[in-house]
Amino acid sequence: MKKLRYGIIGIGFFGEKHAEVLSGMPEVELVALSSRRLDRLAQVADRFHIPKRYGNYLDLLNDPDIDAVSIVTHVDQHAEMAEAALQAGKHVFLEKPMADTVENGRRIVDAAGKAKGKFMTGHICRFDSRMAEAKKVVEAGKIGRIVSIHATRNLPVNIGAEVLDKISPIAGDGVHDTDLMLWLTQSPIRSAYAMSRNIHNHKHPDLGWVMYEFQSGAIGVLECIWMLPENTPFKIDARMEIIGTAGAIYVNAGYGGVQVNDIDGFSQPDTMYWPEVHGRRLGALFAELSYFVNCVRQDITIDVITPAESLAAVEAVMAAEKSCATGERISL
Repeated sequence: MKKLRYGIIGIGFFGEKHAEVLSGMPEVELVALSSRRLDRLAQVADRFHIPKRYGNYLDLLNDPDIDAVSIVTHVDQHAEMAEAALQAGKHVFLEKPMADTVENGRRIVDAAGKAKGKFMTGHICRFDSRMAEAKKVVEAGKIGRIVSIHATRNLPVNIGAEVLDKISPIAGDGVHDTDLMLWLTQSPIRSAYAMSRNIHNHKHPDLGWVMYEFQSGAIGVLECIWMLPENTPFKIDARMEIIGTAGAIYVNAGYGGVQVNDIDGFSQPDTMYWPEVHGRRLGALFAELSYFVNCVRQDITIDVITPAESLAAVEAVMAAEKSCATGERISL
């Protein structure tokens, strides 16, 4: 079977991580990159010896030699780019969140339903082995019916400063745990009540708290704080407590099992999401991109995360954002 010829649109920090993973897959040939920042485009393309370099993403999509694309751009560009890529016949991997509005999310779901190519939103946490184990325990009925979930996903203040003019903590990181709550409960969200605080005068607030009510009766509480102390030893403080009628699950996704105290200070390196192992970028990012690539090459239905499920997470976080703005509980 021939290699999947692949392009990446958007090569910021995470777009480069995609390049690191895809360039190490024997079943993939990474042949094209697109970025409006031509100096960045040349830098990353030279690093991976990528021949096709496009300043305009539409030129990449019009290249008949490319089978699949990752779209790793700001969320306000997702709808336009995903629609164009699907209409061009490409298989599309779109980084989360799916869209910046519910309307744009519906546009993407509609385009994916009409397209010949496959579509997947990158909800990486579904490919975290710790969350996959929690899902397995829940599905086996070992904790009974879920009645409460509390999720924490916090970042240091310096990382928050880099992104708070682009996206809010609830939409940027809260969408991860919103999706996980929907996945674990298998229940729609009935309402959202949320509060946020803007401490450092960025476009978006530094922190947000959300309370979801699920149709199953479960309560979900979401904590997203992007202003932890700058010297916090971990980059992602991610934890989840899942309480059921017959048991509980406690997931610490912010600790990868390694602590380092060196000349640069105390740190906890990532060993789960995108660690580098013997020169290859592995972890949950590798797992989800491998899954996407295999589904495309083997013509297998993508069912770990569906477009409708991605949209449900967007609908929920947009309701939470509306609640922050109005002070009211928002029904979905």
